[in-house]
Amino acid sequence: MELKSSFIHHVFFWLKNPESKEDKAALIEGLKKLAKIETIKQFHIGEAAATNRDVIERSYSISWTLVFDSLNDEEIYQPHPIHKKFVEECSHLWNKVVVYDTESIG
Repeated sequence: MELKSSFIHHVFFWLKNPESKEDKAALIEGLKKLAKIETIKQFHIGEAAATNRDVIERSYSISWTLVFDSLNDEEIYQPHPIHKKFVEECSHLWNKVVVYDTESIG
C-alpha cells in the first residue's frame, strides 16, 4: 500500500562501540522515547538485515525510520524538547549519523 502525502525521515547511526550491548540498548531506549512526539505517525527501529548483495549498506548499527504526514510535521519534530533531550543524552554513543529525508511524489 502506497503511503500518500507523507514525509519519511530515515536515520542511520554508527555506534562508537558497535559491540557494546549496553550502548545499543541505550540508543534503542532513547529512540523509543522519541516516538512519543505527537507528529510521528509511524516509526521503525532496526538493524542491518542478513541480506548480502553489493548494493546493500550494512555497516551501520541502528536505523530509525519515521513517517510524518508532511514536511511541516517533521519540522515540528526537529526542535521538539524530546528530540533535543535525546541528542543531549545519546549523542555520546555514536560517531556517525546519516539522514535520508524523502517526500511523496505526486
